Amino acid sequence: SASPRLDAELLLARALNAERPFLYAQPEGRVNPAQEKKFFALLSKRVSGYPMAYIMGEKEFWSMNLTVSPHTLIPRPETEVVVEQALLLIPLRTTMEILDLGTGTGAIALAIAKERPFCHVIATDISRDAIAIAQINADKLDISNIEFIVGDWLKPVTDYEFDLIVSNPPYVASDDPHLTELRHEPKWALDAGEDGLSAVRKIVFGARNVIKYGGHLILEHGAGQADDITNLYQANNWTN
Repeated sequence: SASPRLDAELLLARALNAERPFLYAQPEGRVNPAQEKKFFALLSKRVSGYPMAYIMGEKEFWSMNLTVSPHTLIPRPETEVVVEQALLLIPLRTTMEILDLGTGTGAIALAIAKERPFCHVIATDISRDAIAIAQINADKLDISNIEFIVGDWLKPVTDYEFDLIVSNPPYVASDDPHLTELRHEPKWALDAGEDGLSAVRKIVFGARNVIKYGGHLILEHGAGQADDITNLYQANNWTN
């Protein structure tokens, strides 16, 4: 772990059913046998490489405390760049139709919906469990200008038209050694075939049918994929 002390304190607080500051407020406090047992169970999970976000059941993204589960990818700080780039294209009080593909926890879609309350955001995911988590997050954060739909990429929205489409799709090649480090996260949210571009291909091709004239498509991708993705965009008549 990059932060062993912090992890240990968070796990102990969880075993005590308390917040982390409690440990400092009552350093002389005693741990009962049941709490001790729970702490060591959590600790052994963490030592085996199980992600903190799954143990804690939450992860912060764009200053929102999101519920996460092993059915969803854990939101990464670098994905906030997708949100930043999207917001640059959405004037503050405008009403736009926005689509987030493969929403997972709902992180990107919720951040955009929160920052642009006059817009209508639709978010899709093939996983019913992921959509359930995303809906929990929307309810918890009281974000109502958003709609979650179960389905494969663009299939549920073929009758819609969007001003902006965003996605953090799977982009890791099947034989990438990094996949073993990410073994606890859902493989379908990471593995994108032989060259890591199978999901991107579907999106870049399919998004043309639901984008308004002058609309934008923003994708997160892996290191070293920029040229291939630029070529894919161009081959599918996207510009700039």
